[in-house]
Amino acid sequence: MLYGICILNSIALRSAPSDSAEMVSQVLFGETFEVVGSAANWLNIKLSFDAYEGWIDNKQQIALSESDYRDLNKLPQVLVGDLVNFLSFNKSDMLTLSLGAVLPFFKNLKTTLNNITYSYEGSVFNKRLSKEKLIDTAFMYLNAPYLWGGRTPFGIDCSGFTQMVYKINGYKILRDASQQASQGEALSFIEESEPGDLAFFDNDEGQIIHVGIILSDHHIIHAHGKVRIDKLDHSGIFNTDTKRHTHKLRVIKKML
Repeated sequence: MLYGICILNSIALRSAPSDSAEMVSQVLFGETFEVVGSAANWLNIKLSFDAYEGWIDNKQQIALSESDYRDLNKLPQVLVGDLVNFLSFNKSDMLTLSLGAVLPFFKNLKTTLNNITYSYEGSVFNKRLSKEKLIDTAFMYLNAPYLWGGRTPFGIDCSGFTQMVYKINGYKILRDASQQASQGEALSFIEESEPGDLAFFDNDEGQIIHVGIILSDHHIIHAHGKVRIDKLDHSGIFNTDTKRHTHKLRVIKKML
């Protein structure tokens, strides 16, 4: 088995080995994966964090030894805690990083990959936080533009948003809304929920197509056009700008 790690802030994870293929997700700096196949200059990978699969450009990663791969996935993750910061290396080079990127083998403000030592002096997340902190993290993404497959403050989709908020706080949930809906404990009523729980929404065919994070006082924060706050009632999400319901409530799940 071959292993690798992302060496840029965020790279496209695509549905097929082509630059024109759909971006199904993104791989962030420092995230590791198994290589399950290849085609020309493309790698078919399975992410170690959530087992999500797709294709990446071979030029945007480096190989990891099996021992480094195992070590990185045993160590507690250290994540970038600022909306935007940078790594400095080679005396004058810089690499931009965004919220939630991973700092592998981070120690004494430095991380080393492929014989290159990077320096990072920003804030970090490196432990499991209480459920109440989920909302503080969610607000850091407020007004981030919606981007299908996105997982950064520069562009994020609904389930990428919920996954990253939970990840930054030390919890693993799956990538897609339909996958996340299979996790946690179902609640019968909105009144039973608490801030940090997830609300899921379906289409006319009954397929889960949207997810958001419940706030207090019957509100929800979710990625729809941008990361925004709207009202939540028993019918679904009521958009405060258009004054109409935009998503039909299917189930509320307590993940923690």
